[in-house]
Amino acid sequence: MNSSVNTTNGKIKPSERIFVALDTPDIKHALNLAQSLKGLVGGLKLGKEFFTSLGPEGAKQITALGMPIFLDLKYHDIPNTVAGAVRSALGLKPFILNVHASGGRAMMEAAAHAADEAGPNRPLVIAVTVLTSMNRNDLAEVGIDVEPIEHVMRLARLAKDSGLDGVVCSAKEVVALRGNVGPDFKLVVPGIRPEWASKDDQKRVVTPRDAIDLGADYLVIGRPITAANDPAEAARRIVAELSDGQ
Repeated sequence: MNSSVNTTNGKIKPSERIFVALDTPDIKHALNLAQSLKGLVGGLKLGKEFFTSLGPEGAKQITALGMPIFLDLKYHDIPNTVAGAVRSALGLKPFILNVHASGGRAMMEAAAHAADEAGPNRPLVIAVTVLTSMNRNDLAEVGIDVEPIEHVMRLARLAKDSGLDGVVCSAKEVVALRGNVGPDFKLVVPGIRPEWASKDDQKRVVTPRDAIDLGADYLVIGRPITAANDPAEAARRIVAELSDGQ
């Protein structure tokens, strides 16, 4: 695993559980935000909007500041192509990168083997199971006639058996997944809102503390930090809430 995020006695520190979603094509804004959050959070999540606009060079500018990255590009292709993409990504020294579990066992095994080539700086390779935008009707339209949670469980188990390190999941799936894949498989949870933050379009809020108590390992937090008047102070406040009781 990439050593840029440290742990104490194998335990993830509260601040290092947080990856801030950096959804912007503006490199100046991205760098200013990264600089303000350096040392306060585990790193930044760089997704398709950032990477399509700014590419590997943009990612390198973030890591040059000393900020670990979660490269959220969701690779999904034939095994050889995904393995090549992972090898190329290793040059960016990501802490986490992801693939789509629906690419199957051979593809995920190829991703895991390619990541192994990084040696001690190997990133965590995690899988996306079912997109949170999909419900049972959406799954049925693509030929999967089961409840989403059932399909999530199946794909998470396949990801673990294929040598991956974890999955992205919703907070409501954490407890069931933890019972299915064990304590060491990493669960990365997006869509987190502190009680004091704007709810935006979220009707049911899962707080950072709630998600960790349920069994999440890492949290992806966007607007409660990035849209705050003082992102650094918002990050400190969330870390303080995570630290309570530890």
